[in-house]
Amino acid sequence: MTSAGSTFVITGGVDTHKDTHTAAALDANGRLLGNKTFAASATGYAALLAWLGEFGTIHRVGIEGTGSYGSGLAGYLRQNHVQVVEVSRPNRQVRRRHGKSDPADAEAAARATLAGDAMGAPKSQDGSVEIIRLFRLQRRSAIHARTQTANQLHAVVSTSPEALRSTLRDLTLAALLVHASKMRPSKSIDLASATRVVLRGLALRWHQLDREVARLDEQLESLVTAIAPELVALRGVGVEVAGALLVAAGDNPERLEREASFAALCGVSPVDASSGKQHRHRLNRGGNRDANRALWVIALVRVRCDERTRTYVARRTQEGLSKPEIIRCLKRYIAREVFKLLQKRPVLPPGTVASKAA
Repeated sequence: MTSAGSTFVITGGVDTHKDTHTAAALDANGRLLGNKTFAASATGYAALLAWLGEFGTIHRVGIEGTGSYGSGLAGYLRQNHVQVVEVSRPNRQVRRRHGKSDPADAEAAARATLAGDAMGAPKSQDGSVEIIRLFRLQRRSAIHARTQTANQLHAVVSTSPEALRSTLRDLTLAALLVHASKMRPSKSIDLASATRVVLRGLALRWHQLDREVARLDEQLESLVTAIAPELVALRGVGVEVAGALLVAAGDNPERLEREASFAALCGVSPVDASSGKQHRHRLNRGGNRDANRALWVIALVRVRCDERTRTYVARRTQEGLSKPEIIRCLKRYIAREVFKLLQKRPVLPPGTVASKAA
């Protein structure tokens, strides 16, 4: 081991897990200097950084899973002025040949970082956009549970005793919720009474989830409007669409150096599929699918309501393009427009986001 203060430049790699992180260190020539496992805690982060520093000057550290188990370590390293690189999961063919272990995955992350295969800066996850992401996560879960509750209501009605089924089966969801909420359990314990208890419980749960979604909608509208007012003002962009695009870019959109990077992130950049004398591009099926859907929504709204877009669609249709191909082109142009607004997003003073969400 090289003594502290060495002038050697080293590259680190980390394989992250819930309870432990395994780190590996390489010198500038790719020689493995060592690997070690640390606790996934503040103490473990400090010990990992100190251990890497014993080998020399830390050039950069590649971390697998910066958006999940590695988010705490990535934030700690950035606070200590260490460049962090996001590393994708190792290639499966290489993993089959060489096997899988935490030290091997950590070394693979370090080698990908040293070779330049992994160059992406991770999301900082420490600002207002992270709050939006958490609210959106809760909202999506509440909507899913609300839909599940509505389906269960209809299912219980379909199998209820005939006296109840004949009364309730033709009701709309809104009418069924009103009717079921007013049901009262009787003292006798029979099938009809138990069905009424279940229907009332499901109706009350639906209303509770609906109130939760409405409260989150208010919070998200306040936050998104304060963070990106120009984005929300775009034709076809609402709070839901703007929130998806903000979360895709993250709290540090400057990590996306060019608008082409944002287009690739959203899965709207055409992928070169040329070979020999054939030159063509194919659909990009990668990227953030939620952001891709948001761009698709903007494109559809503009096709219906924006005169400039309708003129563009007519021209491209005359050139022989199909509607899906035109939508792909529109999404690419919209990504360029959105990227410019994300780059100049205002930075809110401390405490503003908390007051907006209150």
